[in-house]
Formats: sequence, C-alpha cells, structure tokens
Amino acid sequence: MRVLVIEDEKKVASFIKRGLEQESYAVDVAHDGIDGQHYAEVNEYDAIILDIMLPGKSGLAVLKELKEKGVETPVLLLTARDSVEDRVEGLDVGADDYLTKPFAFEELLARLRVLMRRGGYGSPMLKFEDLSLDPATRKAKRGDKEVDLTVKEYALLEYLLRNPDRVLTRTLISEHVWDQAFDSETNVVDVYINHLRAKVDKDVSCKLIHTVRGVGYVLKKEQE
Repeated sequence: MRVLVIEDEKKVASFIKRGLEQESYAVDVAHDGIDGQHYAEVNEYDAIILDIMLPGKSGLAVLKELKEKGVETPVLLLTARDSVEDRVEGLDVGADDYLTKPFAFEELLARLRVLMRRGGYGSPMLKFEDLSLDPATRKAKRGDKEVDLTVKEYALLEYLLRNPDRVLTRTLISEHVWDQAFDSETNVVDVYINHLRAKVDKDVSCKLIHTVRGVGYVLKKEQE
C-alpha cells in the first residue's frame, strides 16, 4: 500500500520510510507543508502521516485544505506537543488519529493498520476464494499451504487482494507497490506478477491472477 509521509525532520522521515518499506509499504516523503499538500492532491495514497510543525505551511493548515478539497485519505498526525487542546484541534480539523513523538514504531504500524481499515479496507484478514493474507502476521496461504513471499511480492499480493475483480493497470500497481522514484517504463511489474503466479497459482486448477491484455492484471476466479 502507498503512504505519504510529510515530516520536516529528515532523520525521523528516513526512520519512518525505512521501517514502512520493510513492512512492504510504498512510501513517498515530503519535507515541508507546501510539497506535502501538492503530493497529497495529485497522487492517490492509502494513508498520510502528517507532522503538525512544518515549514512553508503547518500540518493543520495542510490538513484543513485537503479536507476542503475533498481529499478523503486517512490522516495520522504526528506532533511533539501533547496537550489536550492540540489533540482536539487536530481531530477537529479532520485528522483520523494522533501520535505523539517520540513513539514506538510498532505503535505507528498498528495505528496505520487501523486507519486503513477505517478508510474502507475492511477486515484485517484479506481473503479471496482459498487465497488469504494476514497483514498482522504477514502470512499468506493458498488453501492449507503457506506461501513464502518476498517483501515486494507481499506488497503486490496485498494490493491485488484489496482490489479483487478490479482491473489494475501497470501504472496503478507501480504507484501502490513502488514509490515515486520507480521507473514505470520497466517490466518489473510483469516480472513480479510472474513470480507471484508461480507461488500462488502453481499446481492448482483454479487460477486467480489473470492478465488483461494491453491493460494490466486482475485477481478473479477463473471462469469454468
């Protein structure tokens, strides 16, 4: 899934980005409010991690304008301030949750998972036919057989499972599984789809990952 981190402290931003990427998220980073708001308006994200104290434009100002423009991406606010008034102000402007610095990365991950469920992703356990994936344990199964996945294979499978029966273009897949620096002109998406097929659809009669020629891929039940 794709996350935008808007954080001016570069060490903190790097720490969050590195940790999220290890958990299979695609992560974009902005270091000021102006760039962060621009990223949030022109790109599709599954969640935004937003610091309140930002140069250029405050996090609360960014959040308020995003909400006024109809951006519905779930937002987790970060701040070094821990007063009740600050928390209330952030939530009133439209934040979905609030985390005070310093924080444990595991707590950030847990709050992010909750936010994404609130954002319309439903149950933490993802299932389609006999294929399942548990984001909490990062375990995937096809029937009773566990599927061993690399970090990017996991991210790709998660995106497919969150969008069953929806044709996903290569551009959409690259945006949600890789970050902004990804070269969408390469064949990496096709290569990883083939790797995933070899693990998910191998030796089973019902294939689930299908090619839509000239467009992209779809997770669906094979027509009999």
